[in-house]
Amino acid sequence: MTWYFRGMSGIVSVPAFILMMSYVGFGAFAREAGMTLPQAAFTTATVWALPSQVVLAGSLAAGTSIGLVALAVALASVRLTPMVAAWVPVVRGPASTRLSLVLMSQFVAITAWIVSMNRLPDLPREGRGAYFIGFASSLTVGNTIVTVASFILAGELSDAWRGALLFLTPIYFLTSLTAAARLPSDKLALLFGLIFGPLIYMTGVQLDLLWSGLLAGTLAFFIDRLIRNKAESA
Repeated sequence: MTWYFRGMSGIVSVPAFILMMSYVGFGAFAREAGMTLPQAAFTTATVWALPSQVVLAGSLAAGTSIGLVALAVALASVRLTPMVAAWVPVVRGPASTRLSLVLMSQFVAITAWIVSMNRLPDLPREGRGAYFIGFASSLTVGNTIVTVASFILAGELSDAWRGALLFLTPIYFLTSLTAAARLPSDKLALLFGLIFGPLIYMTGVQLDLLWSGLLAGTLAFFIDRLIRNKAESA
């Protein structure tokens, strides 16, 4: 239990604080998208990945069919697969079982993964799983509480304040993606996403967020590859 409580203390950190602030925006966004309070809280407690939750709420608000919503959320979550593959060898301990690793992998998302990869290698193997669960579970509970509070609070605020809460989530994504962009392809994908996002949204096509990301990422990849090939042949 010692390692579990040490993991819980990790919630007092900058990454955890930033993530919780982003969930303030999600609570308001979920309310504006027409989700109920239990639905919004349930997605935070179980889906445990803010991009997938934003895709879910945005698709529902656009009137997308349930089948397409499920497909969009699944595709948005595929990015977690390589993260889990890299996380398993780090968190695995002498008492770990396949079932325990599968259950713990439910908590793998950007913030929990970053903290794991930074802190777990410095811990003894026997304490890594408990530390991860302590941190991830406390973060999940905290974000669920924040989601509920912001959902309720959004209903008591003026339109201007509600809009401000709503924009916390896209601002979080924009700033975090900008800070994480290191390669030219990353920067191009971000730029194209900012351009294609509003344009595709105005067309009224379903899954506009998914199509924007797919188009922007694909175009950025090929342009970056073309630039590299020219530089190598010069």
